Amino acid sequence: MKARDPYNGLLVGGVHLKSPVVALRIAAIISVAVSIVGLTLAPRASAPVPQTKATSSNLPLTDVNPLGANFFLEKEVEDWKKEETLKMAQEAGLGWAKVHFTWEEIEPRKGYFWDDKYKKSTWEKYDQIVELAEKYGLRVIARLDRPPVWSRKDNRYETAPPDNFQDYGDFVETVVGRYKGRMQFYQIWNEPNIWPEWGDRAVDPKGYVEMLKMAYQRAKKADENVVILSAPLATTLEKSERNLSEIEYLEQMYKAGSKNYFDVLAANAYGFDRPPDDPPSLDLLNFRRVELIREVMVRNGDEDKPVWLNEFGWNASPQDFPPEGLLWRRVSEQDQAKYTRDAIKLTRSWGWVGVINIWYFRQVGDIPITRSDYFFRMVDLDFTPRPVYYSIKDLSKEYKVSGVGTYQETNGAVQSQGNWSIKLDASAQGGTVLHTPEQGQRLIFKFSGTQVSMVTKSGPNKGGFRVLIDGKDPKLGSRDKDGSFVEVAQAPSDNSVTLLLASNLGEGEHNVELVTLKTANSPDAGEWLIDAFVVENSPGSTASRPLWIFGVLAALGLLGLGLSLVMMRRRL
Repeated sequence: MKARDPYNGLLVGGVHLKSPVVALRIAAIISVAVSIVGLTLAPRASAPVPQTKATSSNLPLTDVNPLGANFFLEKEVEDWKKEETLKMAQEAGLGWAKVHFTWEEIEPRKGYFWDDKYKKSTWEKYDQIVELAEKYGLRVIARLDRPPVWSRKDNRYETAPPDNFQDYGDFVETVVGRYKGRMQFYQIWNEPNIWPEWGDRAVDPKGYVEMLKMAYQRAKKADENVVILSAPLATTLEKSERNLSEIEYLEQMYKAGSKNYFDVLAANAYGFDRPPDDPPSLDLLNFRRVELIREVMVRNGDEDKPVWLNEFGWNASPQDFPPEGLLWRRVSEQDQAKYTRDAIKLTRSWGWVGVINIWYFRQVGDIPITRSDYFFRMVDLDFTPRPVYYSIKDLSKEYKVSGVGTYQETNGAVQSQGNWSIKLDASAQGGTVLHTPEQGQRLIFKFSGTQVSMVTKSGPNKGGFRVLIDGKDPKLGSRDKDGSFVEVAQAPSDNSVTLLLASNLGEGEHNVELVTLKTANSPDAGEWLIDAFVVENSPGSTASRPLWIFGVLAALGLLGLGLSLVMMRRRL
């Protein structure tokens, strides 16, 4: 005789086929089981890796490692101190070094580049600086000014411009030509809107634009890929003949035709004694005053250019410092560290700011402690880091690895090794491409995702790329005895193409290494271009699974089990 249960149905193998309670219970158990399996296969929680977030900006030279600083390497006498300075800069995550290349020192006589006193080339010191910067992975931004005495009759002020701008053009072309392929960012003059940077005379926006035009044309003649920065203007509320508000000065520069003679607008952005979110105003000096500079650019149809910050930061003079000496006001060292970090993060949301050069990294001993500017430093004379150094070092982690998204080849997670240069290209995704004319040049991109692709351009004489993922062969379709590579189609003209480099990778951080090479299909290749990287999570990877679904299933399953128990009790 077959057993009957309290619900008037049949029990077959212990399962009541007609009972809605049992059916509900079975569905609930299956739901919970599926959820457990799904969550088990999902990646386990771990400490989050700071990552660069994809930017929506299409402006050239804004998707970069923003961290830079001003250095006084040209004043440093001891080689080990130069080396230690740049080593500490690299360890802090800086990617840029602003350095003064002084005309008076490099060319003491017209066309003469020799130091008669020390019997050596005047280039020697600057060659060493460039070499050290390359060693520690920093790009140099060279400031070009300080004319030699032979270039003008009135030498009362060493900052005054030369009598003949052609002489300055000769100097600019010579410097750019010497460092072609190694250095490509140049700032033309400094703060011409105040005395005495423009000499013992009235400021002259039109005159500066004439100089800028001369320098721009001569620099491009020496290297078509050179990037020219306009002179950063001093922040001031004055409107006199000798000191003119940077807002009005820039307006007059545009009226004089400056738009066509610089690639990046350089600006100063000191915070004084106010936090970084303090709103901008024409009658106030604070960090966000730089937004007023941007408004001038937009009004003059120049919104497609980026802004780089030339001098930026807060002064941390002691609380008992004489008030009359606080030219930049003051904040505590803790606020200096916090404001600097917060301001950099704020600019990343604007979409039009690229490199941010902190004033300053370390001085060489010529700024006494009795001067307020002593207290801008990131690192002391004895190489003791200040709080702002550690704040920047911590922030830099966010720019070393890129998460899911599209990134320009200038992104901070891209490390180029060898003869690579940034090439301005209006047809490229972000207005630039990374370019090299040589095979055997390496590049590494650090990312967090399970799939990575490269955007490049097909065209005449384009070469291929050897590919390694985390140091291993990804076993792509195109292979030779040395491993996998990707080929770029040969075509009559340049066309954007996206090449898959790897997919179905494990969760976490990865490195893709590219090495330029000539393939059987491109034996005469003479150009390699990288336009962008795209990071995704491969379909079917654990990262792409919507884990919330498993959570919902688990909750519904537990709810079903609960309901089945309630129904059972009621029937009993």
